[in-house]
Amino acid sequence: ARCQCKLAPRERRNCGYPGISAVECRKAGCCFNASVPGIPWCFAPKPRRVRKVCPNDSYARINCGFPGITAKECERKGCCFRAHPAGVPWCFYHRVVEE
Repeated sequence: ARCQCKLAPRERRNCGYPGISAVECRKAGCCFNASVPGIPWCFAPKPRRVRKVCPNDSYARINCGFPGITAKECERKGCCFRAHPAGVPWCFYHRVVEE
């Protein structure tokens, strides 16, 4: 993502080799910006910031439990628990979203 490449020049960690092209740099999963001389042009992106959320859409739930699982048992498994609506899993996996 573009926001992962917004780094101050002093924060850049080299990710390429002398003379690497923008195309080769990006193919390697790195960022390329040749606007600052003497600083790595091909550099490692910032790590992605992600968080786990319980999906709001009941039909997007992926079952994490079994019929009759309690909220405590579900949460011990590291999953979300919502005892509504009927006909969908009440114990379900988190979704990972990028911030």
